[in-house]
Amino acid sequence: MPTSDWTPDSWRRRPASQQPVYTDGEALARALEELAALPPLVSSWEIESLKRQLAEAQEGRAFLLQGGDCAETLADCTSSAIAAKLKILLQMSLVLVWGLRTRVVRVGRFAGQYAKPRSADFEEQGGARLPSYRGDLINRAGFTAVEREPDPQLLLRGYERSALTINFIRALIDGGFADLHHPEYWDLGFVDHSPRAAEYRRMVGGIGESLRFVETLAGRPVAGMNRIDFYTSHEGLHLLYEQAQTRRVPHRAGWYNLATHFPWIGMRTADPEGAHVEYFRGLANPIAVKVGPATTREALLRLLDRLHPEDEPGRLTLIHRFGAARIADGLPPLVDAVRATGKSVLWVCDPMHGNTLTTASGLKTRRFDHILEELERAFDLHAELGTRLGGVHFELTGEDVTECVGGARGLADDELDRAYRSTVDPRLNYEQALEMALAIARRGGGVPPARSST
Repeated sequence: MPTSDWTPDSWRRRPASQQPVYTDGEALARALEELAALPPLVSSWEIESLKRQLAEAQEGRAFLLQGGDCAETLADCTSSAIAAKLKILLQMSLVLVWGLRTRVVRVGRFAGQYAKPRSADFEEQGGARLPSYRGDLINRAGFTAVEREPDPQLLLRGYERSALTINFIRALIDGGFADLHHPEYWDLGFVDHSPRAAEYRRMVGGIGESLRFVETLAGRPVAGMNRIDFYTSHEGLHLLYEQAQTRRVPHRAGWYNLATHFPWIGMRTADPEGAHVEYFRGLANPIAVKVGPATTREALLRLLDRLHPEDEPGRLTLIHRFGAARIADGLPPLVDAVRATGKSVLWVCDPMHGNTLTTASGLKTRRFDHILEELERAFDLHAELGTRLGGVHFELTGEDVTECVGGARGLADDELDRAYRSTVDPRLNYEQALEMALAIARRGGGVPPARSST
């Protein structure tokens, strides 16, 4: 929570990494002034509701499903793309509720995921050297000097696309799109062709029968089955953008980032003495931090001290990302460090980022079996360590992309070119994402093992 020495711009006194350099300071100031005057994208009561639900996940009474694009693009703000992402997350959450026998907190990695950290400030192609593409909030993906120049107007375009995305999702949910009586509304046209389609259909049929049985006994519809809570999240990378949407609200103490419900700090900006941690420590939002092989015990303890001093329930989520080969060695020391403080956090596994590799043709990809292996090990390690894995964090899409290899259909390296659309990192496609949810659900015993196709 905020302290007396914190203000929304106190981060400027700290070293800030991964920030774009704008050549037109006056244009930047005008864009930020306009952004700060625009209405908030989310409300404080939605934020507080999410914080309560994350606190329940800490206690094992809920499970967090967080997923969406690696990096949104302005061009993908279309009704079909938004609906497809919502559909796959609804399908996955249905599978998890049925299998884990617990409530699922649904958080989309969208409506603001327009900025991405990069490992290098510049990119070289054909002897030309230009600034790296940092996401549509900052510059453009095309490799020309004009496109790679950070443009302050993109801050406003990102805000507008985020608002349009949130508005459409709310309209769908309020209109009954998420009604459990009609899970067919969520169907993606290609689910019937998935090797796991029959397994999913059996589960949906079981849910429908259970719901009808309860309503028959009660003599009336079960309240609340026609809508859900749905929240947004993004990496709080561009600090000027985040600051412009950070405000006080009536009748509540503290400052809220009203651009999203659930901002997180990435591993490249998780320096305890850096600008991002300074900014995040003053927010009333629930927040998350990515941790992994580069996170030392000392750094983690300092992060807990700065970001989680009051041990507020639901306040801090730690999203660990190691890779299948490194999680067994890397996770236990971090769990021990948190345990030593006596504080509670929500542990979440991101099995995507630690398992990225490059094919012989130069495409970045991830192998489905590596992603699943890290996730399975995360569940087992937390159980052995006396903690609880309370959620998962995926980069995924509801589209028929070919970016991650493997899965039930056995996508191969030489098939990646067919529909490789990500501008930054590879995502699970709709089939792979649903298959991942079924694998998690089987751990709860509510979904039978997959039947052999032979």
